[in-house]
Amino acid sequence: MAYSGTRTFNLSIEEIIEEAFERCGLEVRSGYDLRTARRSLNLMFSEWANRGLNLWTIDYATQTMTAGTNYYAVHQKVVDIIDAAITTTAGATTNLEGNSDTTDVAITKISRTEYLNLSRKEQSSTGGDARPTQFCLINGQVTVGGSTNTGRPEHNMTMFVYPSPDKAYIMKYFYINRIMDAGAYSNNADVPFYFLPCLVSGLAYYVSLKRAPQLTAGLKMLYEEEFKRTADANRERVSYRVKPAQAYIP
Repeated sequence: MAYSGTRTFNLSIEEIIEEAFERCGLEVRSGYDLRTARRSLNLMFSEWANRGLNLWTIDYATQTMTAGTNYYAVHQKVVDIIDAAITTTAGATTNLEGNSDTTDVAITKISRTEYLNLSRKEQSSTGGDARPTQFCLINGQVTVGGSTNTGRPEHNMTMFVYPSPDKAYIMKYFYINRIMDAGAYSNNADVPFYFLPCLVSGLAYYVSLKRAPQLTAGLKMLYEEEFKRTADANRERVSYRVKPAQAYIP
């Protein structure tokens, strides 16, 4: 029995578009067909960012905080921050290697309204209050202290922390990473190989909206089934244990 010995199968953007068109009973006949399908593919990537958490879109980053500064620009690839901690040396001891042990303390994400109702958010130039314990993400243009984060190409949101840091800290966080644009037709899609069936099914549905509306209902159903099956297999699994309640005995 012979095997290929390879595990490198993938599809280029052009091949994904061709497969989607074929599922609609169509052929890619012009540059416009390619362009409109690639546009739909990028729109679908935007839709996926709203569909919840998938492990392959999670990445890790750090943010250095400075004393008295309570806001920081966030890179455009960050869709949302899901878990975060502050590294502090407060109360740390020196280990056997002569280095200071550090402690990671959770920092809680709050809403814009909750942040707005906090007191003493902005600090003087002499420094802040203490270790930050809460943070808030605000999209779009934000002006603080006379400077403006205008949604530059590398930034699309601002992170506010509370209270303002009293010294330098490192914030470590896991975030949902924005899927890369389709780009050149020779590129591969920025998805794991096991997402390819869902990707093709989704694009076929999007193409049908414009070119084969009689197939839209069926393709939509197949797309949703593919997405649910793939996303469910991709999400984090943890052990689940039921602990029976115990009555208090004085």
